[in-house]
Amino acid sequence: MLLRRTIPALAGMLLCTGLLQGQSQPGDMRESHQLRIRRASSPIVMDGLLGEAAWEEADVATDFWQKYPTDGIPAGKKTEVRLTYDDRFLYLSAVCYDTGEYVVQTLKRDSRFFDGDAFALVLDPVNRRTNGFLFGVSPYNVQSEDLLSQNSFGQLNFSWDNRWYSEVTRLDDRWIVEMAIPFKTLRFEAGLQTWGINFFRNDLKENKYHSWTPLPVNFDLTDLGYTGALQWDAPPQKTGTNVSVIPYIRTSLYKDKEVADPATDTEFDAGVDAKLALTSSLNLDLTVNPDFSQVDVDVQQTNLTRFSLNFPERRPFFLENNDLFTSFGTPPARPIFTRRMGLDEDRMPVPIVFGARLSGNLGKRLRVGLLNLQTKAEEGRNGQNYTIATFNQSVLKRSLIKGYVTNRQAVVKGEGLDYDDYGRNAGVEFNFLNLPGTWNVFGGLHLSDKPEIGLGTFRNLALQHSGRNLSFFVDYFGIDTDYYADIGFIPRLDNYDAANDTIVHLGYEHLFSRVGYTWRPAGDRAVIAHGFALRNVMDWQPDLTFNERSSSASYQVQFRNTSQVALAVEDNDTRLLFATRFTDAEPLPPGKYVYRNISMGYNSDARKAFAVEGEAQLGDFYNGSLNRFSGGFTYRVQPWGSFSLTVEQNYLRLPEPYGDADLTLINQRSEVNFSNKLFWTTFLQYNTQADNFNINSRLQWRFAPMSDLFLVYTDNYLSSPFLQVNRNRGVVLKLNYWLTF
Repeated sequence: MLLRRTIPALAGMLLCTGLLQGQSQPGDMRESHQLRIRRASSPIVMDGLLGEAAWEEADVATDFWQKYPTDGIPAGKKTEVRLTYDDRFLYLSAVCYDTGEYVVQTLKRDSRFFDGDAFALVLDPVNRRTNGFLFGVSPYNVQSEDLLSQNSFGQLNFSWDNRWYSEVTRLDDRWIVEMAIPFKTLRFEAGLQTWGINFFRNDLKENKYHSWTPLPVNFDLTDLGYTGALQWDAPPQKTGTNVSVIPYIRTSLYKDKEVADPATDTEFDAGVDAKLALTSSLNLDLTVNPDFSQVDVDVQQTNLTRFSLNFPERRPFFLENNDLFTSFGTPPARPIFTRRMGLDEDRMPVPIVFGARLSGNLGKRLRVGLLNLQTKAEEGRNGQNYTIATFNQSVLKRSLIKGYVTNRQAVVKGEGLDYDDYGRNAGVEFNFLNLPGTWNVFGGLHLSDKPEIGLGTFRNLALQHSGRNLSFFVDYFGIDTDYYADIGFIPRLDNYDAANDTIVHLGYEHLFSRVGYTWRPAGDRAVIAHGFALRNVMDWQPDLTFNERSSSASYQVQFRNTSQVALAVEDNDTRLLFATRFTDAEPLPPGKYVYRNISMGYNSDARKAFAVEGEAQLGDFYNGSLNRFSGGFTYRVQPWGSFSLTVEQNYLRLPEPYGDADLTLINQRSEVNFSNKLFWTTFLQYNTQADNFNINSRLQWRFAPMSDLFLVYTDNYLSSPFLQVNRNRGVVLKLNYWLTF
């Protein structure tokens, strides 16, 4: 059975790869766009004024291109970029000519970077178009940085943090940027003469984006396939000792009123993180007794599916080079999902004793990742030891061969390892991406091993085309019932049977397809893009018996003023395998259910001080009806304040005896930025499905580079009766300080 399914899939993948390699390639941007960099002839003073002789002597990158909404034409505003360096820093200056009026959404670091005016550097220090860095600033010197990879598909989260410096000067007709990026912050191959590089600007006043290299409208501004070449006069060498130590201390008060004898617990805790550069491109991260109390809380969601929801990873330790660990498989089936480590099923923290992560480049073409994490063994709960080893081997121009091995091993308090409680996984994948990034083929074979179950398999294969107008994505995967992913997220594997109050582990075959076509009118028209998309999702049981289908058609219009309108219709055919409860009444019985719905959404001009959004969905739900309404607004006081409110209301009506439900979800977020170093954020969430009202308020003071003082207040109540039954309450004071040696 395994060979019958896998061999044709792999053959098809190789055939597609051969055909796609024959596609014509555009000119290499690293031939047409080159910038020479010379050692600075004078010291650089970070003041945003560019008065040093080194800037006058540096080569200039200018003649930017418009990338969005219309590509292939010169940018309407002039930008001049220069680079130089010394023994410690890579320096950049950018003169961004403008009117002196800016769209700035926030003063908070790493927040809403693409929603306001900004300048950014894209850097590929290994010159392989597979991974790199983004450093960006707004006209108010608000910094944002992130790691780039060809596996991110544009999903930047700006969760990677490291030390670098910038200054910005605003004048009547331009704003001037100076950056100083320590070589110790970068991961590069010593002695490499050429780096990949690009620059881009956000011009939100006109809803336009510009880039140094001519970047097609259908690709991200951070696409590493369209970088130019940075030519060094002398290749950078290893930076010497590069050790950062980040100790923290934390004190907290916490009271849990849902236990039999509630009492206020007072805790004092301490821990340390460390970053050690073993080479200029290979980093070792260590953590002892880590604490993530300062991390943003999850944005709650109403769940009317039969499966668990996926919440993003936010903890800093897991985020650097996270594509090495989390890019295997295909959404929603991921054999590695780091949130399974150190968090329980209710997303509550499990104490972590220590962790170590080795990640980076072993050579020009090989990246590796090695992670080990130990959680604390306590009475009533085993500790867990997690190990993950991965590699990415570059082949061809932008393609990868990837592999991983994982192991979860239980640890019993006072007894050590439990050799009868483990979960092990391994897999290998091939990802072909042509030079312009228009064709992507990837697939793989994955294995799992658990005691008393044995081997299980998971196969995946996908083909993606990202054209200027036409795009499509076809994705297949098949998972055996014997396959388990203890450190992964594969939601459909575990099915809850409400009639027998049990979980049924059942494999499935899955086929996803989506095709879209986008029109991009030329000229300064009110509509800058509009198009349709057709989507189809089908699932079968392991014996290929039909299980479920969801088909939809949608149409979207994007306006020059950033507003959008979307319309969609959806048709569903579900063969429910197990009794499923959606209300407090009787569960729906197994059987065939056919249902449809229609939805419409609108987002207003996001550049305005007051912006609104709304969506309505009307239609059927299994054998009943579901009408969903959501809406919200954001009020922005540039540049220091942002206040938003979103409301979602679901009206679920099922025939007797299956019940009704009115589900309300309200989110209110207030952000007050006293400066670009002092931030106050309060997030309120009211969720009747979870019967919870949550308050999370956080004050952050960045008193030194990468060093913070946090004061965090959390409070949880039952949603009904409102504010009358307190569940728990806590206050945390945390201080961390970044030391570099």
